[in-house]
Amino acid sequence: MQQIALIGLGAMGSGMAAQLLKAGHALTVYNRTSERAASLGSAGAKVAGSPGDAAEVADVVISMVADDAASRQVWLGKDGVLAKIQPNAIAVECSTLSPGWIRELAHAVNEHRCELLDAPVTGSKVHASAGELQFLVGGNAATLERVRPILKAMSRNIVHLGATGSGALMKLINNYLCGVQAASLAEGLAFLEHSGLDRERALEILNNGAPGSPLVKTISARMTARAYDIHFALHLMHKDLSYATREADTLGVRLNTGRAALKLFEQACEGGWGEKDFSAVVEALR
Repeated sequence: MQQIALIGLGAMGSGMAAQLLKAGHALTVYNRTSERAASLGSAGAKVAGSPGDAAEVADVVISMVADDAASRQVWLGKDGVLAKIQPNAIAVECSTLSPGWIRELAHAVNEHRCELLDAPVTGSKVHASAGELQFLVGGNAATLERVRPILKAMSRNIVHLGATGSGALMKLINNYLCGVQAASLAEGLAFLEHSGLDRERALEILNNGAPGSPLVKTISARMTARAYDIHFALHLMHKDLSYATREADTLGVRLNTGRAALKLFEQACEGGWGEKDFSAVVEALR
């Protein structure tokens, strides 16, 4: 049986870890805030004191953290994974990160005679807890096959997109479109609320018409109820839009709607909504 280490037990990582345990995998976990690891320890996971300690005997090391800085600390920091990773282990970075950092990380992992898959996910904490994520994978196809049973335990679908960095790039494009939709819905809803139209009737028309994407239908309900329990944190969407616009710039593409959405999410963060669900972006306009 492959030994698995999972680093990062936030809204997504904790659900992923629970699914691995449910499938019978041997799992060691680490989280910067140790309290989050307690329930998984009770469920059968080993709890490590550092990322390096978690990775020391692992065949596969999975990371699910917030951003490039957190990922860099996990892999390259003091007591990081690469300080103790075993040769021929597979590193799986599931966080939503910049392709530039993924390329740098791949080089560092290869220097330790290991291989990296960038495998960010689509889905929310609900999907993570239910084992219904979708993995967007960049890297060697044969390496993916070695970890497919592990990813399958956490997912409904696994898509191999190509070379290293492909998964990270696809995830940024995915979240760019989600962020722009959320920002335009926020503006549309504010427009409605100031117009005198019947809001519920207007939203019924929009949700059941051409604008009514699954995302719009879901977050319009949160916006109207002002129910902002975190499914996907607002500050993370701000981060993803920032990474997406920066990466597009390197390719000579200017994401004008992305910049407008980024500004609105920035205003929401400044207004104190960053630690709420990203649907709270509407509050920047209320």
